[in-house]
Amino acid sequence: MTKVYGTTWCGDCKRAQKVLHDLSEPYDWIDVDDDQEARAHLVSVVGKVKVPLIVFPDGSHLVEPSNDALSSKIHAIRGG
Repeated sequence: MTKVYGTTWCGDCKRAQKVLHDLSEPYDWIDVDDDQEARAHLVSVVGKVKVPLIVFPDGSHLVEPSNDALSSKIHAIRGG
């Protein structure tokens, strides 16, 4: 399942969640303000705290993607 690492106060996180919702893409929400292990994972992947980090089932990820980039990636992982 897609995982979204973010924070509740992040506008880009809310925007990405809306795109995922609009595309009916299920995802696990991980709040890096509440989960220090998740925050450490985020930093290990990105190099710093930069959200949202979206990790896809194939292991690929996007950081702060535009709506178009996120939509394109969802369509690509669905095979269409």
